Amino acid sequence: MKKRLLGLTLACSMAAMSLAGCGGNSGSETTAAGAETTKAAETTQAEKAGEAETTQAAAAEGDTVLKWAVWDISSTVYYQPLIDAFEAANPGVKIEMVDLGSADYQTVLATELTGSGSDFDIATIKDVPGYTTLVNKGVLEALDDYIAKDSVDLSQYGGITDQVTVDGKLYELPFRSDFWVMFYNKDVFDKAGVAYPTNDMTFEQYDALARSVTNTTPGEEVYGAHYHTWRSAVQLFGILDGKNSIVDGNYEFLKPYYEMILKQQEDGVCQDYATLKTSSLHYSGAFAQGNVAMMNMGSWFIPTLIEKLKSGEYGEEVANWGLVKYPHAEGVEPGSTLATITCLSIPTSAPHKDLAWEFVKFVCGPEGAEVVAQTGTIPAITTDAVVEAISGMEGFPADPESAEALKTANTYLEMPVHAKSSEIETVLNEGHDNIMTEGSTIDEGIAEMTEGVQAILGQ
Repeated sequence: MKKRLLGLTLACSMAAMSLAGCGGNSGSETTAAGAETTKAAETTQAEKAGEAETTQAAAAEGDTVLKWAVWDISSTVYYQPLIDAFEAANPGVKIEMVDLGSADYQTVLATELTGSGSDFDIATIKDVPGYTTLVNKGVLEALDDYIAKDSVDLSQYGGITDQVTVDGKLYELPFRSDFWVMFYNKDVFDKAGVAYPTNDMTFEQYDALARSVTNTTPGEEVYGAHYHTWRSAVQLFGILDGKNSIVDGNYEFLKPYYEMILKQQEDGVCQDYATLKTSSLHYSGAFAQGNVAMMNMGSWFIPTLIEKLKSGEYGEEVANWGLVKYPHAEGVEPGSTLATITCLSIPTSAPHKDLAWEFVKFVCGPEGAEVVAQTGTIPAITTDAVVEAISGMEGFPADPESAEALKTANTYLEMPVHAKSSEIETVLNEGHDNIMTEGSTIDEGIAEMTEGVQAILGQ
C-alpha cells in the first residue's frame, strides 16, 4: 500500500468511455443494480448466438479462439482496437469477447471461473477486492514464470505491480490506470471574483476556497465543493500522507476529513449526502449543472466530460473547466493521489494459457499502451510521447496548470491487496454511510468501522 508509484505521469483526452468501466471502489455506481443486472442478462442472452457463430467460424478456418471476459463492450472504446492490433500481429489467433455486464461483473466472473467447464482464456479484473477474491479461490494463474521467461520489465508499471503481489506472486498485469484529481468550473470562480484553485493546496486552503465561492441563496445556489456518495470521495483524503492504510483496522485518522465535509454540508458548501443518495444523482450530472465550483473525481471523467461537451449533451455552463492536483495535508508532497487500475489475468482453467499470456503481454505492454492511448484512455504504461499526444488533444484544457495536474507524485492504490479486502470494503461503506447521513456521530462511525474491521482481521 505504501509503496510509491514512482514517476507516474498520466494524461487524458476526449474519447467516450463508460463511467462504470473504472476500477476500485469507484466502480460502485449509484444506479439500480437490479436493472443493470437484468440488462446485462438480456445482453448476454442476445449475444450468445453471435459468440457461438464467431467461434465456429474461426474454428472452421483453423484459427485458435481465445475467449476474453469483459464488461460494457458497446461503450468501451479500446477493446476492439486492442484485438485488431493483436490479431494483426498474431495470424491464426482470434479473440472473442464475452460481456458479463458491469454492475455485478466481479461476482459473475467469480461464479464463471469457479464453476465447471469454464473456458475463458483471459479475464479482465475490475477492482482489487475482486482480484483478491479470485486469488483466494485459486482460480487465477500466477504470472511469475511467464514474466521471467520473457524478461518483462515490471518497473515500467511504476510500482503498481508491487502493490498487487500476493504472497510473493503476481496474478495480474495492469493495462489501464486512473487517478484522482480536482475538477473545477472556471466560470464559477470568475463570477465570484475569486482566484482559481492551484496545484498546491492544503486542505485548509481548499476548504476556505470552497467557502469563498459558495452561494446559499435559494434559487441561486452555488456549491463550492461536491462529493459523490462513494466512501472513496472522503476517506481516501486520509491516506495521502503514506502513513495510514484503509485496511489496518484503525480509522481515527479519518476524523478531520469527516469533520471538514460534514461542516461543509451543514453550511451549504456541498450538497446533502442523504439527498444525493436518495436521488441517485450521478457526479457527472451534478457537475454538468454548472453550479459546482470544485469536484474531486477520478481521471476517468475527463474523456467523458470532453466528449459530452463536444456532442452538446453538456452546455456552456461547464465548457470552461480545468484541473488541479488533489489537495493535501500539511507536509505532504503536492501531487500525492490515489489510483485505480484495470488488469488482465489468466484463469487456471484457461484452455490456451501460453497464447493467453501472449495476449496479456501485448495488451499490458508498451504496444498495447500505445493502442490504449490512441483511444484517449490512460494506459498503465506511459511514455513522454504518449502523455504529450493525449494531453494535447482537442478538448483538453489549454491552461498549463491543467496539464501540470496530470503529473503525480506519490500514488497509492485506493484499496490495497488484502485477503479480507471485500469484507473490509463492506464495513467501511456502511460506516461512511452512517456518518454522512448523520445516523451516527463521527466518533461512533469511526468506532463502528474500527471494531468491524478489527473483528474481520482477527478471524
